[in-house]
This record gives sequence, C-alpha cells and structure tokens, in this order.
Amino acid sequence: MSSGILKALFSSQTRIKLLSTFLLHPEQEYFIRELTRLLSEQINSIRRELENLRRIGLVKARHRNRKKYYRIDMDFPLFVELKGIFAKEIQADSPVVGSLKKLPSVRLALLAGSFVGTESKVDLLIVGDLKKEMLEALLLQDPHLKNVRYSIFSEPDFLYRLSLKDKFITEIVSDPRHMTVVNHLSKEMEEARK
Repeated sequence: MSSGILKALFSSQTRIKLLSTFLLHPEQEYFIRELTRLLSEQINSIRRELENLRRIGLVKARHRNRKKYYRIDMDFPLFVELKGIFAKEIQADSPVVGSLKKLPSVRLALLAGSFVGTESKVDLLIVGDLKKEMLEALLLQDPHLKNVRYSIFSEPDFLYRLSLKDKFITEIVSDPRHMTVVNHLSKEMEEARK
C-alpha cells in the first residue's frame, strides 16, 4: 500500500500527519504549538483538523495549565484497525527502514510495537554491529520515530539468548505480527532454537 492510497482515503495531508502521530503514539498528549513544530504544518490547518478529529470522536481534548492537550481516544470503534493501517504504512515507506536494509553490519532487523500496532517492550530489534548513536541518528530523520524504543544485540549475545529461550527475545521473534525487514541469520536462528 502506498501513501497515495492514504492520501486518497484521507484528503488532507495535515490530517494524515496528525493521525499517524496520534495512532503510533497513543499514550502521548500533544498541544497545538507542539504539533505545528513536530509536523511542520500551519497552526490553522492543525487546529481545523484537530477539531474534525475531535468531532468524530477519534481525538479527545483536555485543558491543563492553560493549554489544550489532545490525545487519541483508544476506545474509538476503529482505533485498532486505523492503528494497524498507519503502522503498516509508516514502516513500509520509512526511509529509516530503507537505511537499515542497506547497512552491512545489520544481521537482523525486526519491527514490532508501534511499527506494526502490537503491544511490545520494544518497537525495533536490531542484531549486529551497530552503534547506538548511529541508530539514534537514523531515527531522528523521521519525526514520527522520535519515541521509538529499540534494543541492539550483538549476534553472539542474541543467538545465545535465543538458545536459552530468553523470554524477551522469544516473545518478539515468535510474534507473527512482527515484521522482519532484514534477516541474514535464518540458519543460525534455527540452530539456536534446537
């Protein structure tokens, strides 16, 4: 699915940006000025789209410290479906995912949590010789990925934990909804699981 489909379904670019921000970070609250900075959009279009989303019940507003804060209403009837659509859309189009695929030092990259709309301790699992600073620099390229939780493991450590059936690793690797975008460890992982 390309972002062209989302643009056709949701006519407003501002609305798409707002929806992906709210749906991929459902626990976060945002005030209008914060959203204009984060999304690089005009304050009037942010205001208008927030009001549209509030009217249909997808977004809730509350006042705190003389500011109006907005957050997604997780009880909205289509919340889970919308979150799934946006999670798939973001991960498919993400330049960060593209960059990870090109790094020779990355042996395994797995998308979980906010990327695919599941409850997970991390959103991104990386196995390989990748420095934390490099990954953080990559993630900073996309404002939607600012709060991504990640774990980086060396190949030996990851395979060792997998062989011990480490709960953290096993849960992430075995969830069929999680998406593997780089895998140069298939054989090694089979061996470790035996």
